[in-house]
Amino acid sequence: MIDLENVSKTYSTGVPALEDINLHIDKGEFVFITGVSGSGKSTLIKLLLKELNPTSGRIVINGRNLSGIKPNKLPYLRRDIGVVFQDFRLFEDRNVYENVAFAQKAIEAPGKRIRAKVLAMLSMVGLLEKYKTNPKQLSGGEQQRVAIARALINKPAILLADEPTGNLDEANSWEIMKLLENANEQGTTVVVVTHNLEIVRAMRKRTITIENGHLVHDIEEGGNFYEI
Repeated sequence: MIDLENVSKTYSTGVPALEDINLHIDKGEFVFITGVSGSGKSTLIKLLLKELNPTSGRIVINGRNLSGIKPNKLPYLRRDIGVVFQDFRLFEDRNVYENVAFAQKAIEAPGKRIRAKVLAMLSMVGLLEKYKTNPKQLSGGEQQRVAIARALINKPAILLADEPTGNLDEANSWEIMKLLENANEQGTTVVVVTHNLEIVRAMRKRTITIENGHLVHDIEEGGNFYEI
């Protein structure tokens, strides 16, 4: 599903963000990626989205070598990848329904199918009654639930969540993690970048730790996570 082979990324400043990363994530896994700020976690997400290219090494997603994908083919790659960010990244000039429908319109889905799927997704995240609401009128937890609905509506094979609970309180953080776990149970491969070690320890999923650009720990699901 996701393979990184000897992947390194050095920025133009000469600062190495990732060094010689080897990583395999199977279809259907739920994986946490942890590490302190600046350890290389977000760089890894950008590489998987091909927002950045590695300085060296090979990245393969769903059997496709990212180095061989031309810019005009990137939208097709990203249709298979849902993304959730810490800062939600919702369109503030569109209501909840329109935000979630955007992902369906991007793949030119028929109008009737869009309506049915959007309402189903909003029901799943518990926001059906707020489909006409502007994102600015929602709480942080509600905004993140809209973002998850948008990320999942096209049934992506992979969901990448970059600090999805970073701006949320404890109660909302757990609600978001339950939604991500539910998506995983439906077959989506979920990769969560987080610094919330309480959630990582409690959920006991596979946990990868990056430190100073190096992969230093890879703990199997159910293993005992310990802070480095």
